[in-house]
Amino acid sequence: MPLPPSVAPAAAPAAAGPAPTPTEGRASGLDATPPPTVGLILAGGRAQRLGGGDKGLLGVGGRPILARVVARLAPCAAVVLNANGDPARFAGLGLPVVADTVPGYAGPLAGVLAGLDWAATHRPDIGHVVTAPADAPFLPADLVARLHAAARAAGTPIACAASGGRRHPVVALWPVTLREALRRALVDEGLHKVGAFLDRHGAATADWPAAPVDPFLNVNTPADLDEAERLAAAHPDA
Repeated sequence: MPLPPSVAPAAAPAAAGPAPTPTEGRASGLDATPPPTVGLILAGGRAQRLGGGDKGLLGVGGRPILARVVARLAPCAAVVLNANGDPARFAGLGLPVVADTVPGYAGPLAGVLAGLDWAATHRPDIGHVVTAPADAPFLPADLVARLHAAARAAGTPIACAASGGRRHPVVALWPVTLREALRRALVDEGLHKVGAFLDRHGAATADWPAAPVDPFLNVNTPADLDEAERLAAAHPDA
C-alpha cells in the first residue's frame, strides 16, 4: 500500500530489553516477513487534554504523527484508520477509515472491534490485526514481527508491547477470531479496559527498552508534544 509522500524510511530500533513477565515471547529468530497482518491505527479518542482535534495530525520532527505511525506499520498487508466523525479530514493519508460500531465513545476496545470487523469483511484471508495509537510518534520498526514472535513463542492468542517493563495494552496483536468474544465483552458486559480483556484471553509481552527514546511515548498533553519534538531533534532516526 503506498504511503503518504512525507513518510520517511523507518530506522531499526535498539535491541530488546529483559522480559517483564513470565509470559513474554522472546523475539529471537524473527521472520523476515511476518504473517499477513492488518495494521489498525486507533484515532477514535477526543484529545481533550490537547484541546480537542486529532492528535495524529500534529507534527513531530517535521511530519504528522500519523505519517510516522503508518511508516512503522509498513510490514502490514493493509493499514486501516479507526476514527469517528468526518473521515474526510484524513483523506490525505489514503487509508480506509472505519468508525466505532459501539456508540458513545466506548474507548479503544471499540476501535479494536471495528478493526477486527473490517478485517473479517474486507480481508478474510488475514487472521491477525496489529493495533497502534495515532499519537505514538516513535513506534519501533520491528513492532509487527516481534508481536507475532512473542505470541508464537508463548502459545497465546494475543501479544502486547511493553517498554522498560511497562505494558502498553493498546499496542497489540489480535486474532480476528476473537471479535465475537470482544463484542460480547463490550456490548453485553460493558467491559472497557483493554488490559482486562488481554488478561482474560492470555497475552504474551514483547518488551523494548525505554531509553534513549520510549518507542511507545504518547502525545497526550502540550508537554508531551514538546518532549516528542525534543526527542525527535535529538534522535532523528527514532
